[in-house]
Amino acid sequence: MAILHRATLRPTKLELLAGWLPAQPWWRNNSVTDLQKVASFRFDDPDGEVGMETLLVTTGREVVQIPLTYRSSPLAGAESGFVGAMDHSILGQRWVYDACVDPVYSAVVSTALLGGPGQADEFVDVDGRLEPSLQSASVTVLRGLPVPDPGTLDGGVAGSETPVRGRDLDLVLFRVPDLSGGIRGPHALMGTWSGQEPPVQFLAGTPRTA
Repeated sequence: MAILHRATLRPTKLELLAGWLPAQPWWRNNSVTDLQKVASFRFDDPDGEVGMETLLVTTGREVVQIPLTYRSSPLAGAESGFVGAMDHSILGQRWVYDACVDPVYSAVVSTALLGGPGQADEFVDVDGRLEPSLQSASVTVLRGLPVPDPGTLDGGVAGSETPVRGRDLDLVLFRVPDLSGGIRGPHALMGTWSGQEPPVQFLAGTPRTA
């Protein structure tokens, strides 16, 4: 369960991303001035310490997947994935990271792909009452899919893949999901959002052999 707060963020998430995205090699949009959020989904940290949110954003050219983690203190050794800090009017200062460098994210996603808890239900804290929040994206897991031949572009746009070392799995995150519906196995995290059918692949997972 993900608990959301009616809070003021400074800077906002999109403002933070606008300063970080141009330096990323997989960001192929020409500008960040018209950056917009398309949808989002969350996973739940079983220890309740790390917030995990995947944002789908666009400037009108293509939809880009950006998984983020929110922490109450800096994550040692993760400087390469540091997006920035923001002030949360309820939780205080939050350190924001590209989730691909965060071991909590990789462990939780690996567990989901192997049959454990998946997308978190979202609730808004309203004066101490938890009210369900309408989710803008929905994700599911497919397992036992065929594994493509090495070198086959099957599940993402060329140049958009980020490898992630997960728990018991080697993960590939598709920064630019293939909207045509291509899938890479054997484990796949799939998702939909308003206006996007059929489901597209966000992540692929392969069991580690060594």
